[in-house]
Amino acid sequence: MSEVLKILDWYIIRKFLGTYVFAIMLILAITVMFDINEKLDAFLKAPLKATVFDYFLNFLPYFANQFSPLFTFIAVIFFTSKLADNSEIIAMLSTGMSYRRLLRPYLVSATVIAAATYMLSAYIIPPANVKRIEYTNTYVKNKRVDFGSNIQLQVAKGEIAYMQSFNNSQKTGYKFSLESFEDKKLVSRLTAQTIKWDTLHNWTVRDYMIRDFDGQRETIRRGSRLDTIIPIEPRDFLISKNDHETMTSPALREYISRQKERGVANIKSFEIENHKRYAMTAAAFILTVIGMSLSSRKIKGGMGVNIGIGLVLSFSYILFMTVTSTFAISGYTSPMVAMWIPNILYTIIALVLYYKVSHQ
Repeated sequence: MSEVLKILDWYIIRKFLGTYVFAIMLILAITVMFDINEKLDAFLKAPLKATVFDYFLNFLPYFANQFSPLFTFIAVIFFTSKLADNSEIIAMLSTGMSYRRLLRPYLVSATVIAAATYMLSAYIIPPANVKRIEYTNTYVKNKRVDFGSNIQLQVAKGEIAYMQSFNNSQKTGYKFSLESFEDKKLVSRLTAQTIKWDTLHNWTVRDYMIRDFDGQRETIRRGSRLDTIIPIEPRDFLISKNDHETMTSPALREYISRQKERGVANIKSFEIENHKRYAMTAAAFILTVIGMSLSSRKIKGGMGVNIGIGLVLSFSYILFMTVTSTFAISGYTSPMVAMWIPNILYTIIALVLYYKVSHQ
């Protein structure tokens, strides 16, 4: 009996993963056609090599991973409905196999998909997104943030930096000041007409004045140029729309922690991205259980009804996650709560459906 069950396990796993890959390939083929139609003018003016290797080679994994829960759900619904219509599920259960045992190969497959999804989103796709986003900024629509005004942030404990404006194309800030505090008392203040970023943390200030305070005494130093190390970079205060998609998970967590310490407020998208990567990984298991529970019984109307229900539920999951992320950006809820609310709700749906189908 155990040998038969092992064969059935591998049979279901091959069906699951094979259908999952087929669904991805089919949807990606359709997506490429729509994308070419939408961005045809940009593709015609861009070098073919850049279009193929910088854009499509990086866009396709990104798109596939973004909609991995949808592909997982469709795969489960499709091949399980087919097994049920062919009475293969009935044959498996007639051997004494329980629904709990039948679920095991589904969860093994979901584990493979979840692991691949996390590795892609956390480590592989972010570096690839750098090239993809650079391509779209150059040839499609520039979404880079190259200018900032009234920039203020804590660069280190007790040190506050301010720039009236910063031009990223020239790597130059104007009307710069750096104030140092000890026990909430101002001990030093550097002001400069301009400040230019060179490399990592290296800044050059021009036409500067440094005022040092020691009780009632004040010392003033002036100069035309001063090379200094200030632990900030332009990306710390010039935040573009897609910057969170270019960071690996360790870099993303480090960035969020550093920005919170500096008092930077507009990092919601980075926090959402961090929690989304884990939530999307868990979704593989949740939607697998829902899909298996919905489609493992023969119903009137056959496979078409199951696929229809599956599409409605999967798209509603993606829509729900989009809506809750909007709430997080607006400040109505925390990013963690926003990303996990859909999973909590659909976990309840999964448990109810599984209980019903396993006790019929």
